[in-house]
Amino acid sequence: MNKNQFLWGASTSAFQAEGAYLEDGKGLGTVDVRVVPEGIADTKIASDHYHHFEEDLLAMKELGLNVYRFSFSWSRIMPDGHTVNEKGLAFYDKIIDRCLEYGIEPLPTLYHFEMPQALVDKEGGWLSKSTIEAYASYAKTCFEQFKGKVKTWVTINEQLIASAASDLHAIHAQSEEESMKNMYQISFNMSIAEKKAMQILKQIDPESKIGPVCSIQIVYPNSCDPKDICASYDAEEMMMYSLLDMSAFGHYPKRYTSYLKERGWLPTISKEEENLLKSIRPDFIGINYYFPLTVKAPGKDHDFSKLPPFWRSTLFEVTDNPYLEKSEWMPNGMDPMGLYLGIRKLYDRYHLPLIITENGMAYSDKLENGEVHDPYRIAYLDAHIQKIKQAVEEGYPVFGYCPWSLIDLVSSHQGFGKRYGLIYVDRTDTDEKECARIPKDSYYWYRERIKKGL
Repeated sequence: MNKNQFLWGASTSAFQAEGAYLEDGKGLGTVDVRVVPEGIADTKIASDHYHHFEEDLLAMKELGLNVYRFSFSWSRIMPDGHTVNEKGLAFYDKIIDRCLEYGIEPLPTLYHFEMPQALVDKEGGWLSKSTIEAYASYAKTCFEQFKGKVKTWVTINEQLIASAASDLHAIHAQSEEESMKNMYQISFNMSIAEKKAMQILKQIDPESKIGPVCSIQIVYPNSCDPKDICASYDAEEMMMYSLLDMSAFGHYPKRYTSYLKERGWLPTISKEEENLLKSIRPDFIGINYYFPLTVKAPGKDHDFSKLPPFWRSTLFEVTDNPYLEKSEWMPNGMDPMGLYLGIRKLYDRYHLPLIITENGMAYSDKLENGEVHDPYRIAYLDAHIQKIKQAVEEGYPVFGYCPWSLIDLVSSHQGFGKRYGLIYVDRTDTDEKECARIPKDSYYWYRERIKKGL
């Protein structure tokens, strides 16, 4: 592949980067009202990208990026979920215009773990059909505003996490049973909303491309025991294929459907919704990949009560993999091969172009004498890029790579103790300072790596 055809980028998200809490007409988002443990940074200032965006975009230009994957804050554009805030649209206009001036393709995400809290308080949030219509209206507003400037769109980031994390979607269940049922209903409603957005875009700007971003769950069996192998198949289907099958084919896999039906968790699908789900396919799939999982057939004493909702299954039990290198924030292990396998599995199943929209290594980076030395991140990124190169050379249509993240961001649960950025943001969880930007060694390495091409 000609290096000029491959998109080299980096990623951020609105709620983790922007800050500017309630500034210029922004409304309360679901992530703004969640309970944040004392001593952990919240969204009010975050990385202060709202006031540093010119500096951050210039850093992208100097890095040599030709794509920027970011997200719109729904609550900045529509504070109450319906009424347009012109100052919010103007902020993203400035970002997109500057990207285009610098030769950087804007790749915005419509929904990245954040929505107006007003939609939850007044309409029931993602459990309500009215939120589907609100999302469609929000998408239409964005498509019309940025037509001719934005050529590629992301519908929903990591639907698995977005539907499971109550502190992100702000729907808090009263029981474990209610929580699980909510998760699957929320996910289904998001799938309906995504299809509506796809249809609307094709009406407004037929040449533009649109697709979902999935946090892919590459799953290894704990052993060659057939029961463990079956558990690994089940885990991938529950956490990855179920979502992408709905996006690409308009229906859930058989095993997933049967499992949910047995437990009373399968959403009711009307004939109209069934037709909508099958009416349009995404143009591409975005891949978020950090590490794989390893599972075994669940034992009789398997207790999943304290696990993330999407790991709470009688079909598999997450276990350790001794063959993978572990790190401070990646206890499940790091594995570039998992990304390569994910590319193969997704293309062989969906036959759609792929772009890596997130891939990165978290670490508690330290600023020493005005510098940040992060050889561990360089090694991680380089190993994963090599696997992307292998996949492309074998003919798989991967058209871009956007590591997470451009700058240090407020982690959704660990604040600024957990850093992914190529650029250090000089603040702590308890002291915002000036949020000065300091490129890490990985920034300079990535700049040289981009020059080489894939």
